[in-house]
Amino acid sequence: MKKALFFIPFLVLIFLGSFFYFNLDNNHDQMPSALIGKAVPEFKLIDLETNEVMTQDQLPKGPYLINVWGTWCPACAQEHEYLMTLAERGVNIVGVDYKDEMKPALAWLEQRGNPYSTVIFDEMGSLGVDLGVTGAPETFVVNRDGVIVYRHQGVVNEDVWQSLKSFVE
Repeated sequence: MKKALFFIPFLVLIFLGSFFYFNLDNNHDQMPSALIGKAVPEFKLIDLETNEVMTQDQLPKGPYLINVWGTWCPACAQEHEYLMTLAERGVNIVGVDYKDEMKPALAWLEQRGNPYSTVIFDEMGSLGVDLGVTGAPETFVVNRDGVIVYRHQGVVNEDVWQSLKSFVE
């Protein structure tokens, strides 16, 4: 019986090794979104710049990006310059200031520039929850019909844009 107990750690090691080996090739960077193929969720939040209440009905009518960001997010600072470049190229980007404070968010946009056609102030994170946001930055592609067709978790840069732009054009 004592000899059998020596094999338990060995069996556990084989099990764990097999589990990790077979899961290494899976892409866990991108979690699927339940909203792909669905309309942008309903919301009633404040426009950061005008302080007016806005709803999903006031979102752009053509294809656009929804970029979830926050002043507290280092990766958001990293991608911000590239979002400015996209905005200069004519890409319509709606910002969602996620779980943030109004004054720092306004200062951020004043200092760094504002790539967003609209900035939705999601102080409590309710829209983020409805979008299925797991953290910032996250970017959603919305088509002409107001349907979410793609979700990207992480920083948007030139390489990412090359894979996203076909959804926007």
